[in-house]
Amino acid sequence: MTKTHIMHIIHRFDTGGLENGVVNLINHLDEKDYRHSIVTLKGFSEAFCARVKTDNTAYYDLEKGDGNDPKIFLKLRRLIKQLQPDILHTRNTATIENQLIGWWCRVPLRIHGEHGWDVNDMHGQNKKYQMLRRVMRRFIQQYIGLSTEAIGYLENTISVPKDRIHHICNGVDISKFAPSAIHNHGDEPNSSAFPNDVIAENNIVFGTVGRLAEVKNQTFLMEAFIRLVETHQEQASKLRLVIVGDGILKPKLQEMARDAGISDQVWLAGNRSDIPALMAGMDVFILPSLAEGISNTILEASASGLPVIATRVGGNPELIEPTLASNHLVDVGDTSALVAAMAQYLEDPELLSKNGTLVREHCVNNFSIDTMVNKYHQLYQTVSG
Repeated sequence: MTKTHIMHIIHRFDTGGLENGVVNLINHLDEKDYRHSIVTLKGFSEAFCARVKTDNTAYYDLEKGDGNDPKIFLKLRRLIKQLQPDILHTRNTATIENQLIGWWCRVPLRIHGEHGWDVNDMHGQNKKYQMLRRVMRRFIQQYIGLSTEAIGYLENTISVPKDRIHHICNGVDISKFAPSAIHNHGDEPNSSAFPNDVIAENNIVFGTVGRLAEVKNQTFLMEAFIRLVETHQEQASKLRLVIVGDGILKPKLQEMARDAGISDQVWLAGNRSDIPALMAGMDVFILPSLAEGISNTILEASASGLPVIATRVGGNPELIEPTLASNHLVDVGDTSALVAAMAQYLEDPELLSKNGTLVREHCVNNFSIDTMVNKYHQLYQTVSG
């Protein structure tokens, strides 16, 4: 039987939530049914590509220049003519205009996904990008919105007909990300992923994972952690903050920690490929973003049995365990609220285990990767319908 060929167009295939979602999708779609071409505008990381464990994926770089580069459309047209994909799947504003080339080349099924917002287009309010989405609407056959916010935006702001929009939330591999005994205070550290001082006995480790970019807002988390240390002096020596990722905010975060005199309590881990092991050493996960779609890292932390504190943006409220929402969702910039959400785990450490169990159960019941993959499979199979 002929395999369905999907061409995924991505700005850059490197560390990120959207990109990690593509990896999960490719790794779990049946290789007997599918093959994939990942086409990038600005290259790919070979180390990140290694996360794709199947043998049915090829990589192509259009080598887009800075600014407007019309040559990429001609390159893409040649590539589509050469590869003859059955499906063209773009994601977010950075790649949406390539749908015009897919229409020109008569790709049978053209899909566009809205995964989240960028700092240059918070909540989809940029009028230029709204107009671009409306123009591209005639060339796109089906849409995917990861969050209810994205669904409402496509329907009400971009005027996409309801029957062309599919709500497919991200899923997480609940066996890959699972609770670890290291979360139980009093146990000896058992993870070589961390410096020993970070996960020393009785420490409380707050952590986050994400590229160090303005939209991810790790400076907000750093501000809250500094205040937590200042206001809880009796427990201050046992508090640790782990920030996994790299990017333009790194010097600022280092400066903030140094100026507050807590550099020895903060570990900037850089980009890492061992995220399950790192989450196994955290006690509480925090996502301080300015904007989000459906966060893979929240799902991974939830599957790991970590209580999750997040800003009340995008799809975050949809992922938080409902009974915990009142004191685990905070407004962007409300440092006092974030400090209070973190402090509850200092004041009552038993909540770490209790709430972690609730969060894990909620994740398993609602956000398994099998559910996500089945929904994509059903949509992809409409190409032959």
